[in-house]
Amino acid sequence: MNDKSKNVPSMLIAPEPDADGLTVNVAGLNEAGQPINLPVVTEKPITLFLNNQEIVTSMTLGDWVPELAVGYFLNQNMLRHDDDITSIDIDDDLGVCIVRTARETDFEAKMKRKIRTSGCAEGTAYGDMMERFDDITLSPDARFKASWLVGLSKAINTTPSLYLSAGAIHGCVLCKADAPLVYMEDIGRHNAVDKIAGWMFLNKVTPQDKIFYTTGRLTTEMVIKAVQMQIPVLVSRSGFTAAAVELARQADLTLIGRAKGKRFIALAGQQRIDFDIETGGAVDAEFADSPSRQRAQQET
Repeated sequence: MNDKSKNVPSMLIAPEPDADGLTVNVAGLNEAGQPINLPVVTEKPITLFLNNQEIVTSMTLGDWVPELAVGYFLNQNMLRHDDDITSIDIDDDLGVCIVRTARETDFEAKMKRKIRTSGCAEGTAYGDMMERFDDITLSPDARFKASWLVGLSKAINTTPSLYLSAGAIHGCVLCKADAPLVYMEDIGRHNAVDKIAGWMFLNKVTPQDKIFYTTGRLTTEMVIKAVQMQIPVLVSRSGFTAAAVELARQADLTLIGRAKGKRFIALAGQQRIDFDIETGGAVDAEFADSPSRQRAQQET
């Protein structure tokens, strides 16, 4: 557990919007020509090596680098779930992270088959990223209660975060039932996903009873990574792409979008959902747009 993440006791890891190096104050003018100081998120290049091979340079927030590196290699099918990681070395001055494994690796051929995805901030997947996709069976016994969204929305939308204080950021949250466990942020949602994937691997966390919540849209990249992480339920307060829905149905992933308060739309894997609440009422209004209201209160 990160000692600095105790601002939200129920979470194992929570955002640290006031941590050194994540934002800088930039002077500017508002629409009335009045001077303001605005917190702006940082953007740092991190070059990731797997053993002796340079793999990618990613623009990232700069925190949770070991988790980011391990999660990236897992989600690109460069690491196996049974791999033994012998060391992770970071050089902050050079912006380099080296992950070393007991197994020898060579991805020269794979490096030639890049496909750029729609993920922001240089989200890149490789041509054979889906090589294990069809072999993964998501837990048929996992359940998702519609009533859990009320607690999740309240906890996530009211947690102090860079999203609320500075914007220009994406958040992803690993949850169990109605409790958020690990909340990661980054300038690209694929980075936030990879941080959680890496944290799960390094801490030997089982995925079968977990829920993955993201603030961003539900794209093919998000579906592929959720399936590769073997998490059976993917939730977003944003919308879907048609290709993502098709992939989710192919993998039998429970795909829930436009989630606000008690309201949501499920387009795949509906058999896992317990529809245990009635729609409408005060709860929908209370949490329908919490992030925007929270930021407005901070600006005031």
